[in-house]
Amino acid sequence: MAFGLLRRRRSRTAASGLSVPLPAGAGAYGCEVVDPLGQPLAGAEVTVTALDSHRVVARGTTDPYGLFVAMLPPASYSVMATAEGLAPARESVDIAAGAVASPTRIALLPARQLELPPPGTWLFDPPHTAIRFIAKHVGMAHVHGRFTRFDGGIRIASDMADSQVSVRIDASSITTGNKTRDNHLRSADFLDVERYPYIDFTSTRFVYRGGSKWTLHGTLTMHGTSRSVGLDTTYLGTVNAGYEQELRCAALAKTELHREDFTLNWRSMLARGISVVGPTVQLELDVQAMHRTPETPTPPE
Repeated sequence: MAFGLLRRRRSRTAASGLSVPLPAGAGAYGCEVVDPLGQPLAGAEVTVTALDSHRVVARGTTDPYGLFVAMLPPASYSVMATAEGLAPARESVDIAAGAVASPTRIALLPARQLELPPPGTWLFDPPHTAIRFIAKHVGMAHVHGRFTRFDGGIRIASDMADSQVSVRIDASSITTGNKTRDNHLRSADFLDVERYPYIDFTSTRFVYRGGSKWTLHGTLTMHGTSRSVGLDTTYLGTVNAGYEQELRCAALAKTELHREDFTLNWRSMLARGISVVGPTVQLELDVQAMHRTPETPTPPE
């Protein structure tokens, strides 16, 4: 529950008090979230968790003035503020019945930037990489699935913005844990794997968003149609690990696809009485890649 109930700010510091009608037995908590320059940060995520039960009791985003207010039962709480590209900040607060706590100022600092992988070629390690999707089944629960056969790699450039990613997925390897459904998804009603055996992604550019966040822009080709997509990507770091301690990097990338962008006409199938998943699909790539050098060992089968 976030709304602008703090008194008018007369300076760049937090307001001096709250003016709110309190529910019986409740107390009020308010904070102002600011960026590294001390400016109000709109849209920051604020989560309030009860310290005794570890239950989230309030969650919301700051208003255009960086303000967040919540009415809370008497207890001790942990308050965490987060924003893209900035390090999370946490504070503790005690709420008493009928009390209006003095609003606090939470400053978010720049997130620590992980060291980027060294330039070169990095190949996906299939046993430690997953390509998953989630789609809402019409009139039913979500369908979770994945592709089990794929290959890909990353060419890291000296300037990360110039790096490139390519992925090729075997469309027939789709699996959702239901053989009948999987066969239907491979049919001409959906992926039509006989005519379009592969799903391909080729990146065009990396855009840095702060901290460990990037947007990976590129072209996705599926079902004979190519569309521009952007993957929200979180870089997870680089380590020496695994078989014979080869150098590895990891990242998590997500995007939402609209099926009709790829001529998968779900409305037409509904009209024909075909049970289908909904018009959008959430796609997630959980990638681990190995640095390819002449000395890179071949992973065991």
